[in-house]
Amino acid sequence: MNNRWTRDEVILALLAYCQVPFNRASNSHPWVVRIANAIHRTPAAVKMKIGNFGAFDPSLKERGIVGLSGYSKTDEAVWNEFYGRWDILLDEALNLLIKYESNSVNDLDLQTHFPKGKEIFTLSKSRVNQLFFRNTVLSSYNNQCCISGISSPLLLEASHIMPWRENEAARTDPSNGLCLNSLLHQAYDNFLFSITSSYTIDISCQFLESVSNPHLREFLISKQGRPIILPDKFLPNRDFLNEHYLRYQAISV
Repeated sequence: MNNRWTRDEVILALLAYCQVPFNRASNSHPWVVRIANAIHRTPAAVKMKIGNFGAFDPSLKERGIVGLSGYSKTDEAVWNEFYGRWDILLDEALNLLIKYESNSVNDLDLQTHFPKGKEIFTLSKSRVNQLFFRNTVLSSYNNQCCISGISSPLLLEASHIMPWRENEAARTDPSNGLCLNSLLHQAYDNFLFSITSSYTIDISCQFLESVSNPHLREFLISKQGRPIILPDKFLPNRDFLNEHYLRYQAISV
């Protein structure tokens, strides 16, 4: 039996790579199980394929994290084809999910917070893009707010650095995202604080003066000039951060 991975299977594994925290890619992770069921492979095989992609990821290399070395030419070709073109990956992967999951014998709700099979047809493209962006950003930050460290998914949001309405090409780009709790997301969108291109936090006097709770004010002061918690994958785009920071400076002066 030929057990070689097809291009379609590798594309679905790359989708899983985006959705799974790199250091938590266990055999039982819902996305690992979901893709394994769809393509009729073992979760261990899908987990290994996710590890293979880690060998190509520049964000991991920058942080000294090394992926698996046993990758195939198909793994490398698929990575090179779709890296930085996440909207194209999503379009192709969704069509494959429809194809594979429509024929899947496993109908378990895996709590992946992403439409399954034919359910994709019922959602708008923008909604699916938002789900992909949220899942990918939160998984990159290991479901942890990059400033407060809050780790409850119910309180976390994927914030666009460059607004959704302004940069269509970066709408699904995880490097255009920050994992923030809901309060800090609103504050970031309204330029009450910013993050520099060197990943340090700059909080405006206006933000500090608006906070009457002494504990929250003390917390914000303690974060001034400190680095954010960086993601394992998809480091924030420095150009996007700098654009937000320049706008923030113009408003806060």
